[in-house]
Amino acid sequence: MAAFAEPHFSAYSAGWQGGAGGSGGFGNMTVVDKVPPEMLHMVDAHWYQFPPMNPLWHAILGFTIGVLGLVSCMGNGCVIYIFTTTKALRTPSNLLVVNLAFSDFLMMFTMAPPMVINCYHETWTYGPLMCEIYAMLGSLFGCGSIWTMTMIAFDRYNVIVKGLSAKPMTNNGALLRIMAIWAFALIWTLAPMFGWNRYVPEGNMTACGTDYLTKDWKSRSYILVYSVFVYYTPLLLIIYSYFFIVQAVSAHEKNMREQAKKMNVASLRSSEAANTSAECKLAKVALMTITLWFCAWTPYLIINYTGVFESAPISPLATIWGSLFAKANAVYNPIVYGISHPKYRAALYKKFPSLACNDPADDTASVASGATAVSEEKPSA
Repeated sequence: MAAFAEPHFSAYSAGWQGGAGGSGGFGNMTVVDKVPPEMLHMVDAHWYQFPPMNPLWHAILGFTIGVLGLVSCMGNGCVIYIFTTTKALRTPSNLLVVNLAFSDFLMMFTMAPPMVINCYHETWTYGPLMCEIYAMLGSLFGCGSIWTMTMIAFDRYNVIVKGLSAKPMTNNGALLRIMAIWAFALIWTLAPMFGWNRYVPEGNMTACGTDYLTKDWKSRSYILVYSVFVYYTPLLLIIYSYFFIVQAVSAHEKNMREQAKKMNVASLRSSEAANTSAECKLAKVALMTITLWFCAWTPYLIINYTGVFESAPISPLATIWGSLFAKANAVYNPIVYGISHPKYRAALYKKFPSLACNDPADDTASVASGATAVSEEKPSA
């Protein structure tokens, strides 16, 4: 909890006014000093107690978000290109994979460049309207990503738990799900633009987000209700899906071992069993991807709740690192795909040999995306 400890956490040491016989102190310098006058009405009084951040922190933050943005755009751009141009990967379920990569790509494409420039200037330089748009887009793509992952979990549940009795997803079904995700996300993220909460500069003034410091319950209620529908509800739905996925795969593997024992053989590694084993691996990969997402967004949720409930003082540096961790989730997914997806690796090796993790010659299993996608052959009942 050191990040929330005291105002001097992010102190600009060069501003110290001391020396021989001096009493020391920062005078009237605050983290808000460089904020343009037209932005001051958006800055909460809480931030006036903090001295300016050390320029080194701005340099580190700018460099970090720049690198993350570059890696994310390249990785997710590659995922979109591979999945849309490879015939074997153009399945209804993989439309969700493309949507997730598209959301992650836009997240960092719109978030990283402005923050790099603002870190250079050590304050927000684009005015009030762009601050609101910047925060809205960050919230929109974050919401889009988590609900896409929820739909991915449902698809895995449908394939693995229900098996051949499941109704397969069609292209129209996948597109309807994607449209519903974006409509839902847009409703929630437009609300602050129309008075339910508002978008304001983050503590270090180089990025913007939701207002979690305003004391009235109209603003506080948005944070609480938004977290229920965009954090807790998806989390519980994903846990539900993966609980039954793991249970189904575990029961199948147990039956396979018992059957092998009765037949007095070491194992039954038939094509059906191999497919089921592949589905188990895909479930683990999808679960890891979602876990990384929640690990990325939880710090920012804690910061919002800390502001809403006034449970501890919040420093500018803590808020921006929480925001940065949230945005970093856009980097994880293409890395996970590259490690886990045989057909993706094969296509990557064919189109970009220098980027391939390994020779895909051994990837003979007919599997789908590391995050979702139905395998070419469903496990037999």
